[in-house]
Amino acid sequence: MIVFIKPIKFAILFTLGNLLAVGSTAFLIGPAQQINMMFDSARIYATAVYLGCVVIALICALLIHSKVLTLIAIICEICALIWYCLSYIPFARRIVSDLMVRFCDTEL
Repeated sequence: MIVFIKPIKFAILFTLGNLLAVGSTAFLIGPAQQINMMFDSARIYATAVYLGCVVIALICALLIHSKVLTLIAIICEICALIWYCLSYIPFARRIVSDLMVRFCDTEL
């Protein structure tokens, strides 16, 4: 409910929480290993899209103050985070891509 009542406040808290969640693994494996894993060739695009969505969500919430754009940015950030997390599971992105094509590809 807070997403629709105060989406700007939610976006700020949600984005900071996501950054803390992703960064918390640096505590376990070390910051250098975390950076190396994030920018590995298998997940460089997922990392770039995720970080881009984080920046866009913060810009929409803090600078633009648009509720609609902030909600769209939050949805994009969630999708980018899921795609980033799937990059750590072997063949998970390929399976999800195939499922999305199968479910969304309809013939009229």
